[in-house]
Amino acid sequence: MAKFELKLPKMGESVAEATITNWLKEVGDRIEADEAVLEIATDKVDSEVPSEVSGILVEQLFGKDDLVQVGQTIAIIETEGGELVSVVQTAATPEAVAEVSKTVDAAKESVASASSGTADYSDSDKFFSPLVKNIASTEGVSVEELEQISGTGKDGRVTKNDILEYVKNRGSQAAVAPAKVVEAPKPEQAAAPAAQKAAPVSVNGGDEIVEMDRMRKLIAGYMVASVQTSAHVQSFIEVDVTNIVKWREKNKGIFEKREGEKLTYTPIFMEAVAKALKDFPGLNISVDGDYIIKKKNINLGMAASLPNGNLIVPVIKNADQLNLVGMAKAVNDLGGRAKAGKLKPDDTQGGTYTVTNVGTFGSVFGTPILNQPQVGILALGAIRKVPAVIETPEGDFIGIRQKMFLSHSYDHRVVDGALGGGFVKRVAEYLEAFDVNRDF
Repeated sequence: MAKFELKLPKMGESVAEATITNWLKEVGDRIEADEAVLEIATDKVDSEVPSEVSGILVEQLFGKDDLVQVGQTIAIIETEGGELVSVVQTAATPEAVAEVSKTVDAAKESVASASSGTADYSDSDKFFSPLVKNIASTEGVSVEELEQISGTGKDGRVTKNDILEYVKNRGSQAAVAPAKVVEAPKPEQAAAPAAQKAAPVSVNGGDEIVEMDRMRKLIAGYMVASVQTSAHVQSFIEVDVTNIVKWREKNKGIFEKREGEKLTYTPIFMEAVAKALKDFPGLNISVDGDYIIKKKNINLGMAASLPNGNLIVPVIKNADQLNLVGMAKAVNDLGGRAKAGKLKPDDTQGGTYTVTNVGTFGSVFGTPILNQPQVGILALGAIRKVPAVIETPEGDFIGIRQKMFLSHSYDHRVVDGALGGGFVKRVAEYLEAFDVNRDF
């Protein structure tokens, strides 16, 4: 028998940690190689962690909702036969193997002591890592004290250094802290906190209270932060897509038979957006404080709805380098894996501009919120048959045309109307000039 450390794998260039959302295997369960052991979530996407070996799960070093760093051991799997023994023997000396065993034992003790502390930190609404809880418990830091510590980690989380610094200075601060003089608040000061409180929500016997899931909380935070960060402004334009509708109806069967892919309108629209971004690079940027970052690559985000009602934005990398076939394959692949929950963290990173199809749900147009730190997002409205004035050399007449609205939201801090309006007009021009005789 040998023991294998299952570690949190690297999941992308900017992903350093993940939260355990569900254990798919319990202690004592048999695990096959490449079988999923647990589910994790980053701030971008949910995914599974498979086992590299076959064996029995003997230890879970973290629990549900615990935050784990990339490369950290999260479980111990006991392998059968000599499978892992041979790997360890070729990769390390007996002394190194013994050292690994000590590390595993230390991790177990750390997790065990974190869960057996005197204070119950699970009552707190804030998230604290097992290590921070362990230190707080050992040093006798109460839940109330822990919640008051200003964290320097991501999203204000309390780190190991934060809790150690607090413990180091706690005694001296208490000894020299002057007596606090409580003054009666002025009328305007007393009224201020009340104004900041959320309006009370009336709940009667027939109402149901449901907590947001993790992804919905993240989406809510992103949307509020985006509106608070950028000055949103919109431009709208109506587009005649009759030629595109006719071409797709004529070729979708041939396309699927030849390429093995369904042909939707989305790749055609994405192709036009990528072309327009090359013409208007001022939209292919991001903002970082007082600096503008001009993006070299055109990576198109494609907003996709999930079966549970949430939203995710996978990214088509180097979209301007794809022909229509390549774009269709990319759209179908990312869309299919998004619905199946099979996206990887890298699939949702690096976007420079986003497109969302509100027409899927019958909306004529919309005013989408920017996907920070991008400065533009385009909403595709529903395609409708409408009466329109058609100009010909013989005169004008009324005819039935297929039309849609493009809604362009952009960041008015760095994109003015001329640029924002010019870009969406260029997208419309590419769509209306679509060649009905083109090949794939």
